[in-house]
Amino acid sequence: MQKRVVAVCLLIALIGSGFSQVAVYAGFQLNQDYIAKNLCVNRNRPEMHCNGRCYLMSKLKQVNEKEKKQAARDNLNRMETSFLQRAYMINLNAPVTASVVAHFPPYQYTYCSQYMTTVFRPPKLMV
Repeated sequence: MQKRVVAVCLLIALIGSGFSQVAVYAGFQLNQDYIAKNLCVNRNRPEMHCNGRCYLMSKLKQVNEKEKKQAARDNLNRMETSFLQRAYMINLNAPVTASVVAHFPPYQYTYCSQYMTTVFRPPKLMV
């Protein structure tokens, strides 16, 4: 059950990150009247027939810039993790000794053959 919930949450997060522009368009369509009357830069010039599209374009530009910054930040994080290495120190003056000693148990021959050394002779029947 928990795996399914986590999988659904991750799926929503992955899908949601690509739909930021769709969310801006949907919000614009739902609130177009309010945006045209109150938030539009050209609301005092009705002859331009802007209807809030200037506000939509500014929001889309903000979303694109945010996505570019996030992509650059992700690339930087990938580069940082790819260059992290552990430093190895090699001392050439010290002798190299084997630190692992293998102890093997003594060999035991435990195989028992079922082979018969004599030839089997069936009983003789008297008829």
